[in-house]
Amino acid sequence: MVLNDGERLALDQVAPQPFRSNCRRCPRLADHLDSVRLEMPEYHCAPVATWGARRARVLIVGLAPGLHGANRTGRPFTGDASGRLLFSVLAATGFARQTGTSIRLRGCRITNAVRCLPPQNRPTGTELSRCRTYLAHDLDTLWSRAVRANRCVVALGAMAYASVSRLLDVQQPFEHGASIDVVDRLRLIASFHPSRLNVNTGRITRAMLTTIFREVRDYVDESPYAHGASVGG
Repeated sequence: MVLNDGERLALDQVAPQPFRSNCRRCPRLADHLDSVRLEMPEYHCAPVATWGARRARVLIVGLAPGLHGANRTGRPFTGDASGRLLFSVLAATGFARQTGTSIRLRGCRITNAVRCLPPQNRPTGTELSRCRTYLAHDLDTLWSRAVRANRCVVALGAMAYASVSRLLDVQQPFEHGASIDVVDRLRLIASFHPSRLNVNTGRITRAMLTTIFREVRDYVDESPYAHGASVGG
């Protein structure tokens, strides 16, 4: 299927909705955030917005905020071990710039399939479904707001991949390194999540994650419109 810029992606009949920072549509998650906020009043303890310029051509999707990571800082993947690995790889492949503890994204956005901290880091299927309208909005933005060039979605982990692939009507099962051309100039790439557990067990390594983002870099750079065009920051 070939879409022209300005045409909408078919998003599995899910109506895209802009992110709401005061969202409480999932009672279990809202109650959990309330209880964590009482124990850790200095933490963000609220839904976490997508981070990065809206015109970026790469969207990175994780599962959910970590207790001492995004739930603390209010930014996806910041403040914990998985984020430190991810951002070091993004910096090495030109998608971020690190100066000390300061991180600036370059040409990519980062979000989660579920925007609120789930108990035991395990959102339910209903919670994933309710939050999918926000993910649909990010995918719609990726397609309709970017320059006319290749765009890429990177799903970190099987659950994030399932949520993205459902919206994009992708039938291929999750497999690390899988690369699917969804429509003309839009590719979905799957990777194991860079969680501490996955790193400690060797399921994913820095080299493996670097290979993923080198492929992303090659794909977005091979577009005939990429050179000389703004790709976001």
